[in-house]
Amino acid sequence: MEAPKIDSKGRTLVTLVAPPPIPRAAGSLPLLGHAIQLLRDNLGFIASLRASYGPLVEITLQPGTRTLVVQDPDLIRTMLTDLGPSLDKGRFFEKMGQLLGDSVVTAAGQAHVRRRRQLQPAFARDEIARYVDTMRGETEAAVAGWVPGRVLDVREAMVGLSLNMLAKTVFSGSLDDTTFRRLRADLSVVMNGVGARVMLPDWIERLPLPVNRRFTAARDAVRATIDRAVTDLQATGHATGDMLSLLLRTTDEETGRPLTGHQISSEILTLAVAGTETTASVLSWALYELARNPGVEARVLDELDEVLGDRPVTFDDLGRLPYLKRVVDETLRLHHTGWLVTRRTVTETRLGPWTVPAGTELAYCQHALHRDPGLFPDPLRFDPDRWLDSDQPRPTHAFLPFGAGKHKCIGDRFALTELVTAIATIIRRVRLEPAPGRTVRPVAAATVRPRTLLMTVRDRRDAPASPAG
Repeated sequence: MEAPKIDSKGRTLVTLVAPPPIPRAAGSLPLLGHAIQLLRDNLGFIASLRASYGPLVEITLQPGTRTLVVQDPDLIRTMLTDLGPSLDKGRFFEKMGQLLGDSVVTAAGQAHVRRRRQLQPAFARDEIARYVDTMRGETEAAVAGWVPGRVLDVREAMVGLSLNMLAKTVFSGSLDDTTFRRLRADLSVVMNGVGARVMLPDWIERLPLPVNRRFTAARDAVRATIDRAVTDLQATGHATGDMLSLLLRTTDEETGRPLTGHQISSEILTLAVAGTETTASVLSWALYELARNPGVEARVLDELDEVLGDRPVTFDDLGRLPYLKRVVDETLRLHHTGWLVTRRTVTETRLGPWTVPAGTELAYCQHALHRDPGLFPDPLRFDPDRWLDSDQPRPTHAFLPFGAGKHKCIGDRFALTELVTAIATIIRRVRLEPAPGRTVRPVAAATVRPRTLLMTVRDRRDAPASPAG
């Protein structure tokens, strides 16, 4: 072992070891960067980075801009928590801003802090508790329309259910069915477009292509629909008890004035995106995993019978369903909807042993992180009991279902309430039967969702008992 070096005054000299250089992912092309790999299989490409490179790896989304994919869970936590207040929103949120405008999701810095404080009352426990009966009622109505023996497009059914719950909790059902069907179609176009725009260089979206014209038309139509709803409610002056009414009563802490119609529309759009694309995908995956894991489904049903008996689920029950909560957690681990979340350095920034220059994109992938075998043993196995307290340490630092830090999802409690309420209501009424031998594949645009999820509806009363365990 080499002896430490001593200076003339007897002090030990410390030799600083430079961090290893950050590797660059292979396959980048001039003008396109890694767009080809991402368009071909973005989830596969991002997952391959974890297997091939270290804690940081450079990819190219926008030629001329450096993008570092952060793969180490401790560095991701540092990025989201310690560095969170000093970072800008990054590429993904800029593209989402083309739809959402200046919302709590797309705002950065102090603007984000102010907006979050303004919106927090709408997500308070008492407010969410009021919505459970509405969520359950909309779920019961949806299930009543499913025909036993018929094949159900589960993802589309969950999108429809999520939209209906959104209509009642946000708009008090003030938008008619035709408007909501059009909103759903337009949102689908926009969300697919946002996902593509994250992967493609900026110059492509400026070309006069049909796909760009469709994106612009759908984005403008979505915005116009929400703007009309806000304007109509402002004109009535009625407090309907929904989230929109709460936002209308919210004031800007800097000016003391109510939020503008544009600001309210941006927040409602954020709820619409989270309440359809994200919630519908998680619900779909949860129902899929319960259908192909009958032992897990049986344990959920036993827990529901023990806690609820013959009555419907209520808000007070949600904390008394620990196994169902673990099912939701495991769904959020195995099938997370986030595939590339970004931030951007504003100044020279220290991330672990590396110094990152200003203007660098930092990105992480919850979907790949949650499937890392080094963090979650047997990661592709659906195992709710991995979340039980045990002698084995759980990698909770690597489980980021709603992000972390100051930008953690403001609607996390609302989303969990919606998920548990809907699952508890659905599986007591019907059993969904997956097609034999067919594995459902994920596809990622702005979020990760099932590519195609078709299952046969069976009346729960006619279903054979599933073995618990």
